[in-house]
Parts: sequence; structure tokens; C-alpha cells
Amino acid sequence: MEDKEEKLGLLSDLIALAQADHHISEEEYQFIMTLAKRFDIDKETVHDLFHNPVESKPIVTELGRITHFHKLVLMMNIDLKTKDAEVAALRNFGLKMGIRMEIIDQVMLRMDKYENKLIPTEELVRIFQAYYN
Repeated sequence: MEDKEEKLGLLSDLIALAQADHHISEEEYQFIMTLAKRFDIDKETVHDLFHNPVESKPIVTELGRITHFHKLVLMMNIDLKTKDAEVAALRNFGLKMGIRMEIIDQVMLRMDKYENKLIPTEELVRIFQAYYN
């Protein structure tokens, strides 16, 4: 991820997903803050995103979409409680990014096979490749 606007867009998407069930768990908050620190985004800026989100830019590369979607999947599962509202929000984010519904469905099915529903990146890439090749 190159520019600050892309990073703020991703953080805003993660916040929106975390807020989908009207509750942000400590694990979700820490995940957002850890990524923000990695992106060199200060705490005040992140807190501002909770009230003034930055719209994420269209992601043009397949790898970029996979990476963005993977972070959203991680956010949904970080507190080990997957709520219907979070699933719906994840599906909407995926469709907004141009990800086919079949891919989203496969990710949702396969993540249940892994400990803590943490689907490995390699598995996610295989799912995308199966539908795009």
C-alpha cells in the first residue's frame, strides 16, 4: 500500500466492518491500532476515522483486492465471534471491490476449516485463482 489515502481507506473499511454489529471488541480495536501503527498513522487520526471515514479508492490489482479482502476477513474473525451483520458487511465490501460472490462464498466456507477461522493467505490466493483462471 503506497499512499496515505489508501491506508486511511483500508482502516476506515476495517472500522466499518468492526462497527457492523454495533460493538467494537478490544481485539478489533487492537487490530485496527496495530495496522495503523504499521502504516505510521497516529492514534488521533485513527480515532477521527471512527466519525469521519475515508472512502477507500478502487483497487485495480488482483493482489491488492486479495490483500484488502484478507484484512477484512481477519477483522471479522479477530474476536472469534462472527455475527450476521459482519458477514453481510464483508459480502458488501467484497462485491464493492468487484470480487465475485462465488469467491466470497468459498472463503466463508473454507475459513471454518482453520483454527480461529484464520484462512491462510496461500489458500485465499488459490480460491481467487480458481475463479479467475
